[in-house]
Amino acid sequence: QVQLVESGGGLVQPGGSLRLSCVASGFTFSRYHMNWFRQAPGKEMEWISKINNNGDTDYADSVKGRFIISRDNRENTLYLQMDSLKPEDTALYFCAIANRPDRGQGTQVTVSS
Repeated sequence: QVQLVESGGGLVQPGGSLRLSCVASGFTFSRYHMNWFRQAPGKEMEWISKINNNGDTDYADSVKGRFIISRDNRENTLYLQMDSLKPEDTALYFCAIANRPDRGQGTQVTVSS
């Protein structure tokens, strides 16, 4: 079955960087568009980035210029490089297959001094 496993979260100071990973299995990863979402406590789920199966990318305005989404189809892995992190980036980050309900358990990112 479809499995998405995120990792790479943690505690980082404002201005710092983290790289999130999402290892996919149970489907042909290279064929699918993939998304990153996040959810902060008490807030709705927020879409933050997408990468199509052809490598085209898109970003929410809140992360544009600071985050970079990428994928390695040989390793069935989705990445999110996060730079210039802000306290408002604190959230649980999820990867998901586009237009499908499948998503991982998430990895926590906390930006605090």
